[in-house]
Amino acid sequence: MAIYHFSAQVLGRVGKRNPDGSPRPGSRAVAAAAYRSGERLTDHARNRDYDYSQRKGVVHSEILTPPGSAPWLADRTTLWNTVEQMEKRKDAQLAREFNMALPHELSHEDRVELVRDFVETHFVRRGMVADIALHDPIAEQGQNRHNFHAHVMLTLRRATASGLDAVKTREWNSKELLNIWRAEWAVACNRALERGGHKVRIDHRTLVAQRDYALDLGDRVRAAELNRQPEIHVGPKARQIVRHQRTPVSRERFTGATRRREGLDQPQRRVRVYPAKDIGNRLDRLAYILSGNNERLRRQLQKDSRRFDRLNRKIDYWARRATFYAEGQIKGREFRFLRWQAAKAEQVRKAEQARRLAHARKRLEQARAIMKLMNELTRVLSFRREKGLLRTREVEGWIRNVRPRDRSRSRGRSR
Repeated sequence: MAIYHFSAQVLGRVGKRNPDGSPRPGSRAVAAAAYRSGERLTDHARNRDYDYSQRKGVVHSEILTPPGSAPWLADRTTLWNTVEQMEKRKDAQLAREFNMALPHELSHEDRVELVRDFVETHFVRRGMVADIALHDPIAEQGQNRHNFHAHVMLTLRRATASGLDAVKTREWNSKELLNIWRAEWAVACNRALERGGHKVRIDHRTLVAQRDYALDLGDRVRAAELNRQPEIHVGPKARQIVRHQRTPVSRERFTGATRRREGLDQPQRRVRVYPAKDIGNRLDRLAYILSGNNERLRRQLQKDSRRFDRLNRKIDYWARRATFYAEGQIKGREFRFLRWQAAKAEQVRKAEQARRLAHARKRLEQARAIMKLMNELTRVLSFRREKGLLRTREVEGWIRNVRPRDRSRSRGRSR
């Protein structure tokens, strides 16, 4: 089914680097645009070409500009070279990028329309220039066949009739606005799925928030389905590490800007001690999460089975009581009273019989309603457990694809 993914990052002049020190394609605006759009672009400042025209998987790319802006902003080479030229700092921020997962249930035309409408509504109308690219999964590279996604590169300066504004728009950097965009993307995807006649829906909230909301609504079946630990993403790099039996190395890394910190004479960057938090490679971690979810489902199914048996016994008891009170007669003591006293006792007996019969029927209906809920709950949990077992087998298949070397050397080593 469709999944929710909406991540944001800022592409800067000083970005991630390869082990040999060379910059990765995402560290420069021109190179990033060429890589995502699958085109050949020229960096005028360095007189260097970035040719990704032979790259597979890029099925659509275009540039959306605000109405009344300069026409040359629609040219990809001119746009991002101008962005590079306007930024003077060596650590300047060049562009903002969003990576969005697209519902695989939709057709290609529907996915293009979904991304275009969302970008025009929330980004272009605010004055940003948007460079969008839609990527389809590549089966021969081992990618998931449902991994349809879009990259959206946005300018940090407002587009005007003369080009780009001289001052960056800082209000676009707020976390509140990012949260609004995240929620609106889920709404846009659900509308597209509804128009396409699909029942599946996505949600931008965490599993805990969705489960609490389901409990507030009294939907225990939905809450039980959401009672699991979220999985983590295992990309091709993590799979190759296990497949080739390489040992990932965790080390201390500097993050964030250089700031003056308490107890230090000189400004320093924040240090993240990754070896202290290392829990192994991502593939082993995913297998651990899946096994934990499956074990949680197994315990829940056992608990529900015991409740199901108790409810069955209660239903049988109240069914027999209802039959007894409906068909039989309650015999009381024989009294030697007058006829009017006997009639009065008969009225009292019939009233009590009617009360007990109504109570028995009420309890029977309650037990049947609870049994129906437990039956639905058991069905959903069984389906979730089967999916978890299938997912576990898939991960075990990845692990079995490790080259025939001594796996004990890599077992237990930290990433």
